Amino acid sequence: MKRFPFREEVVAALQALLANKVRSGLTMLGVVIGVLAVILLVSLGLGARAYVLKELSGMGSNLLVIVPGKTETKGGFHPPSAGTIYKLTYDDALHLKRRAWALSDAVPIVLGTSKIKFKNLSRDTTVIGTTPGFEQVRNLHVGVGSFVRQEDVDAKRKVVVLGQRVRRELFGEISPLGQMATLGDAKYRVIGIMEPKGVSLGVDLDDVIFIPATSAQELFDTDRLFEILAAARSKEEMSLAIQQVREALMRRHNHKEDFTILTQGDMISVLDRLLTIMTGVLAGIAGISLLVGGIGIMNIMLVAVRERTREIGIRKAVGARRRDILRQFLLESAVLSGLGGVGGIVLSVGIAWLLPLLYPAIPMLLSAEALLLAFGFSVAVGLFFGVYPAKQAAWLDPIEALRYE
Repeated sequence: MKRFPFREEVVAALQALLANKVRSGLTMLGVVIGVLAVILLVSLGLGARAYVLKELSGMGSNLLVIVPGKTETKGGFHPPSAGTIYKLTYDDALHLKRRAWALSDAVPIVLGTSKIKFKNLSRDTTVIGTTPGFEQVRNLHVGVGSFVRQEDVDAKRKVVVLGQRVRRELFGEISPLGQMATLGDAKYRVIGIMEPKGVSLGVDLDDVIFIPATSAQELFDTDRLFEILAAARSKEEMSLAIQQVREALMRRHNHKEDFTILTQGDMISVLDRLLTIMTGVLAGIAGISLLVGGIGIMNIMLVAVRERTREIGIRKAVGARRRDILRQFLLESAVLSGLGGVGGIVLSVGIAWLLPLLYPAIPMLLSAEALLLAFGFSVAVGLFFGVYPAKQAAWLDPIEALRYE
């Protein structure tokens, strides 16, 4: 039997599907939903990944984070050592500034929460005790007034710098500069207001206040630091800075490495791996709905084989081979899933464009790779689930098929 050109085979497949428009449309809808789910969930995962990496990159250049306690992986069971104390102190930060010359600064961080009051208004907020170098190291700057100065730290002065949200909710239209606010049991004079920053990595940077590190230690009655933020002088000196920090702190800590040094690259790498895995998991979950659409394709093709049994018998009687029938039904399955894939791509592109306009906080990042992957997977699903019905059609006995009513 003469083989038709591929274009004519595609046209024949489309005509067969159009013969049952409602049934074909409902079957394609399952594929559309599957492709839509895959693309949107992958786009959300990629958007979240890009957002987190951007926020971490904006934390400050050449950043080192030194935290108390050693993070390490060991095999077997190791009971905790009784009485072991891991802590960093304000003197540790001063020692790093003096001894680790590869650092541009080492900033102590005291972290806690407290209630801040002004007149008859009060609210709980995050308190960060720090030193003047925080602005440059953490890339957060004062907008009005001044930041904590070194003389404030040395004298343990009761001064405070407000985040934008704290200023707005406590002071309203009143200028807070020079006003006295109560923090804990002490009066603090407002000396500055931070630039608006919004939410970063789930933390509202406008709902924070800053006070001298020494005053924060008095407020929270502690000699510990939450962490030390340090910055290497350049990217080329990062390894040297880490080495100097490790050696300087070990000399102060009886030659024990009871601290962990995290680089900006370490944090980005860990979060990148986690978010990549999350994106893959989301794509896998969405892929299940595409498989459900594939089952729908197999179901409609089995029905089509039964309805077109006599047609198959006639084609075989005039010389059609098994592979011709097999190719015909596989092509119909592929066209069905391909059209569903195209519909899913068009819908997903529209939603991905519209969603950030309605909800700017939702990170969406469409990629050509995700679109092609979803389309290719949809066609592959159609072919996979079309194999069984196609084989059923190809292996029909022509005589029995012609007798079928």
